[in-house]
Amino acid sequence: MARKGVSYVTAAEVVSMVRDPHVAIIDVRDEERICDAHIAGSHHYASDGFAERLPEIAEATRGKQTLVFHCALSQVRGPTCARMFSDYLSETKEDSAVKSITVLERGFNGWELSGRPVCRCKDSPCKGVCS
Repeated sequence: MARKGVSYVTAAEVVSMVRDPHVAIIDVRDEERICDAHIAGSHHYASDGFAERLPEIAEATRGKQTLVFHCALSQVRGPTCARMFSDYLSETKEDSAVKSITVLERGFNGWELSGRPVCRCKDSPCKGVCS
């Protein structure tokens, strides 16, 4: 079951987690993801329809132990969606392996500005083979 609360992780921490099959990166940016790049392997669930897709997100992340949410800056949408998903798992007693729900510090913009690898594919979810 998901831990209470949401914690933050740095881009350096996420780099070491991104290839772990038990980790899912959840991008909650809205339309800017279509125009901008994204973290390779990430799933896209736009914040503007996030609440309606909670069951779908739970299914897509089944078997994942750590979820890393982010938006452009991870100041509003990323943390809000992370808390919403944590609450959903708690309230529905959803059978989930999730132990940790985190938010990427400085969001995608910070990730990209720090020189971390990005992907420009249009796949959803990203297959993670781009750089």
